[in-house]
Amino acid sequence: MLTNYEDFHAADEPTEPTTVPLGLANFAWDFPSIRPFADRDHKNIVSWHVYDKGNHFAAHDAPDLLVRDIRGFFRQLHRPTPSRYARRAPAARTPDLNPSGRPPVQTLTRRALNRATLERQLLLRRADLTPLQAIEHLVGLQAQTPHTWYVGLWTRLTECRPEDIGALLTQRRVVRIALMRSTIHLVSASDALALRPLVQPALDRDLFTNQTHGRSMRGLDTADLVEAGRELLDEQPRTPGELGRLLAQRWPDRNPASLAYAVRNLLPVVQTPPRGVWGASGQTVHAPLESWVGAPLRTDQPIDQMLLRYLAAFGPATVRDAQTWCGLTRLAEVLDRLRPRLATFRDENGRELFDLPDAPRPDPQVSAPARYLYDFDNLLLSHHDRTRVVTDGLRRQNFVPHGSVPRLVLLDGFTAATWTFATVRGAATLTVHPFEPLSAADSEALTTEGSKLLELLAPKASHEIRLTAST
Repeated sequence: MLTNYEDFHAADEPTEPTTVPLGLANFAWDFPSIRPFADRDHKNIVSWHVYDKGNHFAAHDAPDLLVRDIRGFFRQLHRPTPSRYARRAPAARTPDLNPSGRPPVQTLTRRALNRATLERQLLLRRADLTPLQAIEHLVGLQAQTPHTWYVGLWTRLTECRPEDIGALLTQRRVVRIALMRSTIHLVSASDALALRPLVQPALDRDLFTNQTHGRSMRGLDTADLVEAGRELLDEQPRTPGELGRLLAQRWPDRNPASLAYAVRNLLPVVQTPPRGVWGASGQTVHAPLESWVGAPLRTDQPIDQMLLRYLAAFGPATVRDAQTWCGLTRLAEVLDRLRPRLATFRDENGRELFDLPDAPRPDPQVSAPARYLYDFDNLLLSHHDRTRVVTDGLRRQNFVPHGSVPRLVLLDGFTAATWTFATVRGAATLTVHPFEPLSAADSEALTTEGSKLLELLAPKASHEIRLTAST
């Protein structure tokens, strides 16, 4: 009521926050993003309640709650001041409670979510971590391409030598294996052993509902198939084509490619080097995870721990965000079980967000540097609602579904351009295609960061950076 009255009666816009005592009530189907504006314009909020029913017209939809709220507000204003002679310690300040007895829920703006996620993703500043430490902090990097994910580590770390990362693969300290969303991820060997049993339902669903391979699984004893696949791969690492042909000798009525794909999904297997090693190439060759790293799967790891690690790397997040990241379902009950250990917030659309209580949530106004992302960067794939990073400019590009995945550029923390890279006769060219006209400062930032990227991608070539007109 106060806001509507001021909108129509104020002669001028206020230039300073008001100090008049104010009470706020946010009803279930009202605007969920009111709190940031209230904090901006009013510096004496004495009560703030969030209700799970009611509408914008609260006097009609929830009159009892509205009356109770107004009375509570005036009780706050008219509490008697303790006598100056009373010898009592000052009462500890407690957060205002809503009628359910819970503290009020803070709303996180889109920009606040952006900065929190960039901080967790090591994209606000490069981190002084080893590649292995970063890989474990990020709970892996999507790595279905052999080499583009190296850019994902380079853009996050102060020290990043591709040959050192490649050595982690050849030393079997990290592996490339199907995990979250049934996609290939680069993870530490210990994480592969712990995570694979937890995300196995996502790989099962991918196999049995797969339009290409699911039909071949009908009536098949998959336990026998897995055992046969394990024996063949323990003999020696094999390509999917070779494995499929050998399995088809026992199951001649099945598609060989589907048999190999089933082993990939049902048996934890890694893609062995040299595929994935910087500067090297090779076919996809599979070996059993446990044989490759010399350790058994960890079946004692709770899914709770996996979700806590997800929040540390990607939070704050909704239930659907977590499910999008890992490919699992029914995670609401897990997060409900974890609720006493978590902080909760709302986004600007009223969706509940979960987070670790002590996780970093930077000031939304903190600057974010220009960053070049690789094509399958998990920053862009690990939330159901990607608006914390994705802009309308990206949506307007109308990329072909299931076509080549663009490599994106972040400016001020949000998607602002795509980039391509090509080498021709010893000349390396990095081309940036912005979605909007670039400022001089943004052009300079992209050029500076792009020069460093070219040193990674083509250290022996001549370098050129092209900034095209906006698209």
